[in-house]
Amino acid sequence: MKPKATNPRQMTFYQTFEEQLNRRHGLYQLANKIEWSRFEEAFLPLYCADNGRPAKPIRLMVGLLILKHVRNLSDESVVAQWEENSYYQYFCGEQSFVGGPPCEASELVHFRHRIGKAGMELILQESIRIQDDDTKGDKGEVVIDTTVQEKNITFPTDDKLRKKIIRKCVDIARQEGVVLRQTYVRVIKRLSYQQRFRRTKAQQKQARKADRRILTIAGRLVRDLKNKLSKEALERLADEIALFERVLQQKRHHSNKVYSLHEPHVQCIAKGKQHKPYEFGSKASFIIGKHSGIVLGAVNIEVNDYDGHTLDEALEQFENLNGYRPQVGIVDLGYRGRKYVETTRIQTPATVPNATPSRRYRLRKSMRRRAAIEAAISHLKRDHRLARNFYKGVAGDHYNVLLAAAAANFARWMRKVLGLYRRILDAIQWLWHWIITPQASWNTNIEFLKAPLPVLTGNGGLFKG
Repeated sequence: MKPKATNPRQMTFYQTFEEQLNRRHGLYQLANKIEWSRFEEAFLPLYCADNGRPAKPIRLMVGLLILKHVRNLSDESVVAQWEENSYYQYFCGEQSFVGGPPCEASELVHFRHRIGKAGMELILQESIRIQDDDTKGDKGEVVIDTTVQEKNITFPTDDKLRKKIIRKCVDIARQEGVVLRQTYVRVIKRLSYQQRFRRTKAQQKQARKADRRILTIAGRLVRDLKNKLSKEALERLADEIALFERVLQQKRHHSNKVYSLHEPHVQCIAKGKQHKPYEFGSKASFIIGKHSGIVLGAVNIEVNDYDGHTLDEALEQFENLNGYRPQVGIVDLGYRGRKYVETTRIQTPATVPNATPSRRYRLRKSMRRRAAIEAAISHLKRDHRLARNFYKGVAGDHYNVLLAAAAANFARWMRKVLGLYRRILDAIQWLWHWIITPQASWNTNIEFLKAPLPVLTGNGGLFKG
């Protein structure tokens, strides 16, 4: 049958998003659940009163940050999709459809720096608050583990860093009007050809000789810059030149090496797995509820330290966000050596001599729940931008961890609401069928009405679709 023709001039009676959108949608429900006034009260003092152009609404900017990590998008992508997505616009506080971009993508960068780490923690705290009913089932027991969020850098080698230093020295000389003795552009290209076959026996000696030659050229250009730059330019570029000299002096087995010129704080963290022996980034510690699976704490660790030393900072943040200290923290063997952190007992996998069978069973059951955090971390990396950190600097490490944790909690709440509505619709459908055909309904399978609501709690509940 042919479709019916539509009238393009037909007017609609719908005027607002409240009437146009599907009220069972997860973003619609979440927009009405979050207390946006908390963010406005906290962030409004960060703006000046009567100077400059009026800023974008705080709800708009916070909503874009949440959407970015919930949907795993870049700054540019979330701004572009906001322009064509009604649910995104309603979530960010619009009362009608807006046919234009909400802001420039770079304004999200400025807003992140404006609210800082404290603002990100407030967003995470709000994502925990909306799920208070589920966190009560944890009874003060949490699971703690660490992971690595990799920085957006290439796999570091000394040869790469030396070639970057050469290119940067040539760029600085061009910008400052300095004439170098030689730019070595053609020489570096020829030396790179000689390094290609370093794994073959015949070319090893030639490749090592090219490595030494590139190191000599990099040091020569740095010294040439220091001698020819003006005093003002030398003071302005002092930190960058000092970084160049530090990279050229470091050896293969030195500690505290520089692995990236644009991210010098990146650390090399041993993963211990054959497919990826090392990861280059920063360590992050996460705390989830033992039974609920909600992310109750997320903190970036600025130094590559033993896992047991990260507990103090992680539990202190947990207390600030949730208002209490957990009674038991369940950890893996990487935390061995720590028994208590103030009033929190740290439980590690261990054999207890002369333990009763019931106690051994409880310990095994607790350790099985500890494994739930591995799936939580995996989904944080895969779905909420923790696998690769594109934010700049140490501050960006903190922002990425906190926003990823908040996004995981918001996504969990939306899945829970969606499951509840599905159960309600199933019940309505069955009741309607019973009213229309009561005789046939006695034979209808109604076991689904006896099952508990799929609120996504329990084993693996945080990320169960």
